[in-house]
Amino acid sequence: MSLYESILRPLLFRLPPETAHELGLGLLRHGLGMAPARFAAKKSCETEGFGKIERFGLKFPNPLGVAAGFDKNGVVVEQLSALGFGFVEVGTVTLDPQGGNPKPRVFRLPQDHALINRLGFNNDGAEEIAGRLAAAKRSCVIGVNIGKNRDIPNEEAVENYLATFRLVHPVADYIAVNVSSPNTPGLRDLQAADALDTLLSELAKCNRSFETQKPILLKIAPDLTEKQVGEMVEAAMENRIAGIIATNTTIGREGLRTSEADLKKIGPGGLSGKPVANRSCSVIRKVYRFSDGTLPIIGVGGIFTAEDAFAKVAAGASLLQAYTGFVYGGPGFAKRINSGLVEILKRKGFGSIDEAIGTKAARKP
Repeated sequence: MSLYESILRPLLFRLPPETAHELGLGLLRHGLGMAPARFAAKKSCETEGFGKIERFGLKFPNPLGVAAGFDKNGVVVEQLSALGFGFVEVGTVTLDPQGGNPKPRVFRLPQDHALINRLGFNNDGAEEIAGRLAAAKRSCVIGVNIGKNRDIPNEEAVENYLATFRLVHPVADYIAVNVSSPNTPGLRDLQAADALDTLLSELAKCNRSFETQKPILLKIAPDLTEKQVGEMVEAAMENRIAGIIATNTTIGREGLRTSEADLKKIGPGGLSGKPVANRSCSVIRKVYRFSDGTLPIIGVGGIFTAEDAFAKVAAGASLLQAYTGFVYGGPGFAKRINSGLVEILKRKGFGSIDEAIGTKAARKP
């Protein structure tokens, strides 16, 4: 057991979850007690054993990134890279700053190694975050996850997304389109085939207006039917979207150890962590099958161990993201996952991570 798991995590877990998160961000910003410049200068984790990792025109030092939601405002990108993450997805970013939903809005389920959140896209707004990222050192790949403001009706969502897209485009290595958070009323309605096709088509058109185009990725929910997954993959491929992020948090509560009474006290929100692992892998396999393995997938949901990470790769993921596992696992999480994943690849006889992608996901006949 690591020092974090034995001493620091129990102390942090005595604090309200959002307070602990803000404290953690503060510690990262100040180098965990080291001089910030010295900490930021530490080399990012470029783990040997994965082979060359190039996805949608970008080169990644390793396959593990930080999922959107951890660094909403892009304040610790360099520090997360120094902890061993190969990329960081900032956000979700909205056009206008917003405070999100009322507190408390983050809850731990320690028996389930899970979190429930209903944060509601709290962020500093696209203009301020873009300025911050423009000044950041590029020690890893930086993605920006975008969503719509809460007060914008779905009929006006496209323009809201486009305005945010234009602001973050110059500072993002890739842009993720979030239509799958359960914490903004009506947002998931944008996953419907017609609405999604319109949104993606307009974003793709906007992207082409820039001299340098950026990869656009689509983040989808784990609570989709097979038909819905197929429709989303079709819309993504028709609009030449660069990849799929599978998956966001779930509104499901099946199979939890946490009592019904405690869940009722917590109320609504997106569930993340170990309970999402299998559901996420199922969606990844479907996306891989519907795209015949041609659409890069970032697998996220329930990664706590290297074995969890490999399961995502075998299902069809070519990159990985973590959030809740990082919260439970602490500063050494990324390096443990990366080194463990390399060992698994070697043990199974794979010369690179690319050779392992989709080995447990049947393609279309």
